[in-house]
Amino acid sequence: MFISTAEKQLDAKRRIVLPQDFRAAAAGPFDGVFCFPSIEADCLEGGGQALFETYRGLIEELPFGDPLRSALEVSVYGGLSRLAFDTAGRITLPETLCERFGLTDWVAVVGLGERFQIWSRDAFRAHRDRQLAAAREGLPAFRAQQRLARASAS
Repeated sequence: MFISTAEKQLDAKRRIVLPQDFRAAAAGPFDGVFCFPSIEADCLEGGGQALFETYRGLIEELPFGDPLRSALEVSVYGGLSRLAFDTAGRITLPETLCERFGLTDWVAVVGLGERFQIWSRDAFRAHRDRQLAAAREGLPAFRAQQRLARASAS
């Protein structure tokens, strides 16, 4: 699993060292990670073979020609970059993606279970604050909904 958040500095060649536990979690058919523009936020999304298989399974559930399938194929398959680890455990982020998401200096690498995201550090800090507020608001409502469902089932 990809867990925790690490702030890393991009070097002049757009390379970052992924945390060791991220490199271990990404183990698969090649020594690296898959990365593509996130569908849910203005950042990069990445992971190992398990993430790729999750998206492939989701896409293959939809019939050929379905507009959602096409959108996912373009977004995931069409946006995908295979980023190999160098001998120091670094990956090199594509210039076009760095420009698109403002990844110029410091970045936040955020573990999200079977995937991770790479944000500009400042953009992530603002996103993290919004997500914390949403979690604080949503969790009590979710728990109340669970209690109601359990009461209805009895």
